[in-house]
Amino acid sequence: MKTTTFRDMECIIVQNDNLQLLVTRSIGPRIISLRFKQGENLFAELPDFVTERPDGKIYHFYGGHRLWISPEDPIGSYSLDDQPVEISQTDNGLLIRKPVEPESGIEKSILLNLDTERARVTLTHWLTNRNPAPLECASWAITQLKMGGVAILPQARIETGLLPNRVLSFWPYTDIASPQLTFGNNFILLRADLQKPFKVGFPNPRGWMAYWLDGVLFVKRAAFDPQGIYSDFGSSSECYCNRQFLELETMTPILPIPPNESIVQVETWELYADVPLPKDEEMAQSIVNQIGLE
Repeated sequence: MKTTTFRDMECIIVQNDNLQLLVTRSIGPRIISLRFKQGENLFAELPDFVTERPDGKIYHFYGGHRLWISPEDPIGSYSLDDQPVEISQTDNGLLIRKPVEPESGIEKSILLNLDTERARVTLTHWLTNRNPAPLECASWAITQLKMGGVAILPQARIETGLLPNRVLSFWPYTDIASPQLTFGNNFILLRADLQKPFKVGFPNPRGWMAYWLDGVLFVKRAAFDPQGIYSDFGSSSECYCNRQFLELETMTPILPIPPNESIVQVETWELYADVPLPKDEEMAQSIVNQIGLE
């Protein structure tokens, strides 16, 4: 495995002719960088961004992609990930495994598979219950991206006649009158240039979200279970933004996990180059049509 140092962290390099990813061995499980081979890192770099837990311990965000536990809990979700992880090589990528978290009793693992030819990555996340008793939770995959771009959040297009066909969840700090927010009939557009935090969640049967930054479009896909019970008023997808980063988040339904069994969550990432700025819903629809998103 080829290694490098990034932000004072030892990292494993995973790459093909199109993409390069950096996976940290110093902490994790976490993917700290994603970029085209000749491009810039799309992921937020947050070496000094921290929050204090109720027990006084400090949680470091670091940036990049991480795996959490939902519903959000100030201790269990914010289990510290400052220690080294075990990384082993697979045919097309890496398996990253964190020791069992003392706060949650959960063992976290991510299998990263990089397509041999395309700008495409598949991530399989596991939350394995190492407690002696069953527990209920959801897998929560969170990707932190750099500021200055535009998030494209698809809205449901299910025909329901006289019945409602979409739900949006807003957090208390969210300003739905923000000039950086555009509500369309098919998409919500959020420009990542905010002075105060914003968060929206929604059921996402279309199964994807996207973020445009400097001509590159990052597309994140995850399956939606129409029968599943999701956190946060049924949100399978969420988008959070503050002054330092924007997050695209996906969740599984809340599921019971017997001892030594796992919740499995699969995401795929795709990168597209030379994509025009999605300045309005019409342009966003044009991009979606060109790429072939549903």
